This record gives sequence, C-alpha cells and structure tokens, in this order.
Amino acid sequence: MADEPNQPRIPSDRALGIARADAESAYRNLSGYRIAIVLEKDGWHIDYELKDPNLQGGGPHYVIDAESGEIVHKKYSQ
Repeated sequence: MADEPNQPRIPSDRALGIARADAESAYRNLSGYRIAIVLEKDGWHIDYELKDPNLQGGGPHYVIDAESGEIVHKKYSQ
C-alpha cells in the first residue's frame, strides 16, 4: 500500500487568507487576478495571475509553510 500524504496543519483556505491579507496591503484591489493554490513539498504555493492577458505585470506569489502558516517566500510582480 502506498504512503498517503500527511494532511497539512494549515488548510488551504487558511493559507489563502494569509496570502490575501498580505496581497491586499500591497495591491489593494485583487479582483483583476485569478488565484491558483497548490500544496507542494515546501508548502502552499499561492499565485495571483492577471485575468486579462493583454495587461502587463502580474500579481503576488507566495509560499506559505503548511505547518506554521508563516510566509516563507513572497514575490511581487507589478
């Protein structure tokens, strides 16, 4: 039987809330972004991508520790 992955202490909705709070302080209005969230070995990867492909720039990108909820990496693309 294959090993089942451990459930993270921080669920996806909480990780998203952590990223959203930081992103709103930097970008204010996030309505123009599509959000992708994926659990990887190093934590929750949360990416904000522009909905309109004709616009230049991008949104914030985060890695949130799945055990502590700490933002371990963030990058702003504007």
